[in-house]
Amino acid sequence: MADNSPKELLKRYGLKAKESWGQNFLSDEVVLSRIVDEAMLVESDVVVELGPGLGHLTRALLETGCTLTAVERDRDMVKVLTSMELPGLTLVEGNAADIDFAKAAKADQVIVVGNLPYHLTSSILFQVLDQADHVRRAVFTLQAEVVERLAAEPGGRDYGLLSVLLNLRFHVEEVMKIPSHFFHPPPKVNSAVVRLSRREKPRAEVINEARFRQLVKSSFAQRRKTLSNSIASDKALAETYELGAALVTAGIDGKRRAETLSVEEFAAIERALGPVKV
Repeated sequence: MADNSPKELLKRYGLKAKESWGQNFLSDEVVLSRIVDEAMLVESDVVVELGPGLGHLTRALLETGCTLTAVERDRDMVKVLTSMELPGLTLVEGNAADIDFAKAAKADQVIVVGNLPYHLTSSILFQVLDQADHVRRAVFTLQAEVVERLAAEPGGRDYGLLSVLLNLRFHVEEVMKIPSHFFHPPPKVNSAVVRLSRREKPRAEVINEARFRQLVKSSFAQRRKTLSNSIASDKALAETYELGAALVTAGIDGKRRAETLSVEEFAAIERALGPVKV
């Protein structure tokens, strides 16, 4: 039986992992099987895999019978995957940080899976938020401390912008940890797997999600400042007197700091700002 370990495959194709691209390949069959299980796939699912690399997770996903589209920007990896001729795989050459998931998969509802390069994590998570109406579920392998931040509750240092924004539209769960030695080459930090399951309806009512995002972003932009001072510095959000009035209407003490507010409290402030001005 051929050795399909990342080290051997890279050697076979005359390649090296690109450190600047954050390439750390995962091939342990038990871990891969667990990731696929956490994606909760059935045969009728349409899946988009981001950064398939050498195809280890790709093959495990295909075994579920799902319809799979893999998005890969590294042309060397595209050549490797093409040469494997994996039945049922549609390969798209593109950047996972700016791709339209549903369009790439030619389906309205998709499940997104991937072992994400650390430096692209935020960009891809914002893509998931932007395309939330089309993403039923997402299962990502990320830096462990990033997963802790995404799943954090109000009141601690880990709680931040993406904690709030993702929790508005998704249930966020850390489902497993992966020590660095499972990867080739091993990264300097451990990883974890997060599952984002879209809520049937947003966790809290907002008038405009774009304004909600702007409000939360402004609130966390200067974490040491009080909420009143942080949001008042964003002149594009609203006039200072309008922001003050919104805090009063929402029943939020402006002396609090952003990391103490729940999703529901941020939503209350956004609603208190009233209709979006055209």
